[in-house]
Amino acid sequence: MTKISVKVIPRASKNEVECTSALTYTVRLTAPPVDDKANALLIKLLAKHFGIAPSLLRVVSGEKSKKKVIEMP
Repeated sequence: MTKISVKVIPRASKNEVECTSALTYTVRLTAPPVDDKANALLIKLLAKHFGIAPSLLRVVSGEKSKKKVIEMP
């Protein structure tokens, strides 16, 4: 399993995934950080970006933080 670092920017004007360096990403989300809406959208966007099923991605750490670690195959 590969782990990537993600910096999340909630309440952005548009959804966007940006690779900042090897295994480090900045993700802008339109969703607010309430009721796990941002985490759900984050998983959906990353799955689309990598071309894999959302069920294969998992937030390993930082569920309530802007800096997260995501595990993927």
